Amino acid sequence: MAEVQTTFVKAINAALARAMRADERVIVLGEDVAEGGPYTTTAGLAEEFGIERVINTPISEAAVCGAAIGAAQAGLRPVVEIMFIDFLTLALDQLVNQAAKAHFMSGGQLTVPLVVRTQGGAGSRSGAQHSQSLEAWLTHVPGLKVVMPSCAADAAGLLASAIADPNPVVFVENKSLYFRRELAPEDPAPVPLGRARTLRPGRDLTIVALSRLVGEALSAAEQLASDGIEAEVIDPRTLTPLDLDTIAESVRRTGRAVVAHEAVYTGGFGAEIAAQLQAAAFDFLKAPIQRVGAPFTPVPVSPPLEDAYRPGAAEIHRAARIAAHWDEPFAASPEPGAVTAP
Repeated sequence: MAEVQTTFVKAINAALARAMRADERVIVLGEDVAEGGPYTTTAGLAEEFGIERVINTPISEAAVCGAAIGAAQAGLRPVVEIMFIDFLTLALDQLVNQAAKAHFMSGGQLTVPLVVRTQGGAGSRSGAQHSQSLEAWLTHVPGLKVVMPSCAADAAGLLASAIADPNPVVFVENKSLYFRRELAPEDPAPVPLGRARTLRPGRDLTIVALSRLVGEALSAAEQLASDGIEAEVIDPRTLTPLDLDTIAESVRRTGRAVVAHEAVYTGGFGAEIAAQLQAAAFDFLKAPIQRVGAPFTPVPVSPPLEDAYRPGAAEIHRAARIAAHWDEPFAASPEPGAVTAP
């Protein structure tokens, strides 16, 4: 399949356009979406499909999600854009108590084929109210699917599957990935929800990384290779459903694991992955599962502090070395700066 240079944001835009051309039931709603939205993910859609299908909404996340849930139950396939994942707090009643419950509470009579696209992550100097990673909240809700792509090709393929899914899906995009240039298929195929991807094979250690941390994990794996440690890197791509089989099979081979995400360490989804892994691969583990996450503090707006706050390749490398050398004398103590505890 031919590949082209693109960006994450262009891949999202193209996937939305393809879905809208293929199915007139697909509509887009959100604040300023007819003008392209804050990151241009919906640029040009109003010109092609009209403002009846690309609908600017009031600044009320609860109203937007409520209207979209009603539209989904009436037979449409709405794609909502919430500018920042922080603002999902204003729509949680609609998402948690309505969208996630309708199919179950109606005895299967109702479906809610709704996609909520939202942006998370720090690094843009946007402050504590516009920089959070709150995906763990959403994974705690039965009835919601949660997707976190790490590259343009997966963003396009996963979004196609999310739009086609009969269930409500929250599609979390990291702002720092939007404008990175990368190769992607010109006509990407849908990526099934619930299927992880192994990006780098390895025999000594498994690194499970989410969203932006996938690229950081690959960088850490290159550095580990120079240390003689071959790390396997896995991107779950979807958190709910989680492809535990792929991750556990890797850990059973390597015997060691690191789980990394940008969200705060305490209560992050990495804890859930670690818990499921120890149950699925306990007899094969040679060291405690190491976790990498952000400090338990609001995201600073100060550039130096925000840079220090965001976990990256260095933290993953340190955690991996702890796991790799755990059974060696005097090697189990965390190295300075290793993120292994809250």
